[in-house]
Amino acid sequence: MKANNKPKKVNKAWLHDHVNDPYVKQAQKDGYRARAAYKLKEIDEQLGLIRPGHIVVDLGSAPGAWSQYVRRRLSPDGAAVGALNGTIISLDILPMEPIEGVVFLQGDFREESVLEQLQEAVEGRPVDVVVSDMAPNLSGIASADAARISHLIELAVDFARSHLKPDGTLVVKLFHGSGYAELVQLFKSNFKVVKPFKPKASRDRSAETFLVGTGLK
Repeated sequence: MKANNKPKKVNKAWLHDHVNDPYVKQAQKDGYRARAAYKLKEIDEQLGLIRPGHIVVDLGSAPGAWSQYVRRRLSPDGAAVGALNGTIISLDILPMEPIEGVVFLQGDFREESVLEQLQEAVEGRPVDVVVSDMAPNLSGIASADAARISHLIELAVDFARSHLKPDGTLVVKLFHGSGYAELVQLFKSNFKVVKPFKPKASRDRSAETFLVGTGLK
């Protein structure tokens, strides 16, 4: 009976934390679809990455909180709707509710045909910022999960190398653990400036962190 009760306790604890999470409450107040918006917001505010007029690609965009944040940054008045000064192209394997002015593509970034659709949407224009909140479904097997995470980040780096402006920026989510050091080295091999970042909105107990690479080598 104890074994059966354990998941319920875990779920209750998670639910309690979620309901009382200040970022969840703030997201509801600010009209963001998820608390994740504040992770990108903090990175952007500290590093000044996203500005009006920019072309931004949002990988792993669903449910859309990062695209919402970018949309407000590209709006002349910082508004969630209305005029948009710039371009946002978002992609996710999951569906995403529309956001005014955001071009959304649904598909698997690992598939060549989907990558071609994304390239067509970019229309040959140099991209200012690529942000990636992509993460694979984790199996709990460390080596397999590390390989899946690495593969997605390697694809994001390849896309950035092909489409970023010379002084452009790539932001990716990754996790401390197996393969982390190799991914940091991958960034250092491709970008002039590399900064690890752990936003306050990223929960303390989470191994989640972010890498920011600026200026292609």
